[in-house]
Amino acid sequence: MGIEIHELFQGVFEILMEDRRLLATINLTPGIDVYGEQLIRVGDVEYRAWSPFRSKLAAAILRGLKNMPISRGMKILYLGVASGTTCSHISDIVGDGGHIWGVDFAPRPLRDLIEKLASYRRNISPILGDARNPEAYSPLVPIVDLIYADVAQPDQSRILHRNAEFYLKPSGWALLAIKSRSIDVTRPPEEVYKAEIEEIESRGFEVLEVVELDPYEKDHAMVVASFHS
Repeated sequence: MGIEIHELFQGVFEILMEDRRLLATINLTPGIDVYGEQLIRVGDVEYRAWSPFRSKLAAAILRGLKNMPISRGMKILYLGVASGTTCSHISDIVGDGGHIWGVDFAPRPLRDLIEKLASYRRNISPILGDARNPEAYSPLVPIVDLIYADVAQPDQSRILHRNAEFYLKPSGWALLAIKSRSIDVTRPPEEVYKAEIEEIESRGFEVLEVVELDPYEKDHAMVVASFHS
C-alpha cells in the first residue's frame, strides 16, 4: 500500500493512502487512541487521523487555513476544552516541551478529559472554571503564547479579550471558533462573523484570517488573530 505524507504546518500532516486523504498529527502516546481515530504507523512514526467532523481546527485546516500558529513548545490556554478531542491533537503538536491549560465549566466532559488524556499526557492541565472569570484560575495559568477559544457564548469576543488581558503575551496569538447560532439565530452567519470580527478588532486584536467551516461544521468560522493591547 503506497502512502504519501506531506507536512502542512509544523506537526500537522496530510496522509494520502489509496483513494483517501487524511489529516493527522504524530501520536505523543503511541498505541493509544483518544476518540476512536485511526492510528497509522509509517516506519517508526505513528500518526493519529484528525477528523474535521470532530474538530473545528481540523475543519479550518482542510478548508484552506493559511495561518496556523500552533507549534512545538508553545504554551496554550484552551477555553472550552470539553472532553479534549481537539486538545489531544494540539497536545501532539506542542509536544512534551509545550503545555495546554484547558478550561471548561462542565464537570462531566472535564472528567473525561482527565481520564482519557491528562492522566497520561503530562502536557495537559485540566481546569474546572468559567472562562468569563479568568481571574479565578490565575494561580494556575502562566502567560501563554496563544489562546484557543471555543466557548459558544454570545459574548465570546469579550471572553477572549478578558483572558487575553490576563494571560496572553504581547503580540500573542488567538484562535477563535465562532458559532453564529450561539450569538444570534435571527441573522445570517456572514453578518454575525462580520460583527464579531469588528468586535474583536475593537478590543486590540488584528484579524489575519477568517475561514468558514462548512461542510464540516455548519454556521461556524475560525478566526486567526494576534493581540496588540
